[in-house]
Amino acid sequence: MTNSAIPPGSDDSSEALQRLLAIMRRLRDPVNGCRWDVAQSFATIAPYTIEEAYEVADAIERGTPADLCDELGDLLLQVVFHARMAEEAGLFDFAAVASSIADKMIRRHPHIFGEDGPKSADAVRATWETLKAAERSEKAQRSDRPESVLDDVGLAFPALMRAEKLQKRAARVGFDWGAPEPVLAKIAEEILELGEEMRQDAPNERLADELGDVLFAVVNLARHLEVDPEAALRGANAKFERRFRYIEETLIQRGSSPAESTLEDMEALWVEAKQKERS
Repeated sequence: MTNSAIPPGSDDSSEALQRLLAIMRRLRDPVNGCRWDVAQSFATIAPYTIEEAYEVADAIERGTPADLCDELGDLLLQVVFHARMAEEAGLFDFAAVASSIADKMIRRHPHIFGEDGPKSADAVRATWETLKAAERSEKAQRSDRPESVLDDVGLAFPALMRAEKLQKRAARVGFDWGAPEPVLAKIAEEILELGEEMRQDAPNERLADELGDVLFAVVNLARHLEVDPEAALRGANAKFERRFRYIEETLIQRGSSPAESTLEDMEALWVEAKQKERS
């Protein structure tokens, strides 16, 4: 890339990246580095990595480019942090991370980097899935374990997202209902089983088990309805927050508060908030 191709006010990307890598080396220096950074490990940093990914998604949803740029930087820092710790342990370095994903992207896009020629979006997706399946098979062979269609569905995914991914994988080999109606019936069945455990005053682990079945079935219904369960729940969270804030603000205007009000009073304001949203 030539300097003339770089937008005004921005650093050359390779120089900016080298600067970031140097900063991380300095922070992790065992003698002169930051005590907090030096004390971290893959396990202690992992929660921050997940958190930063969510903050990127949040910035995208808010539609604020400046925030997105900032959050992407935070997420990149996580990659650099993990790569630096791996380099110190003699496992791999940032260059290996970048080369690995570059090789993978070339391998998974034979219609761009090979001789297959242009393909439709559906054909590209089919090729992508075929190549991913081959990669999973190779990993299983290297690990000397039986291959599963559920391989590589990460444990760190949010539970709703992982449930959906597990169901999609199973559906590829025919383990799936053909319509949403049986799934709705399954939800009703699971709710009845949960109710039975509640009536028998079952221990918490039994209640958690049955409630998990209910949630898993609800995710399955969302998948059949082509609704993103994570997005649906985020929407429900936002709706709850709007309506509850309306309750708080209205009570404050009346010289009161939720703690000083009855459930009936707050329920009436909740209904009022719903009506205002629909009008």
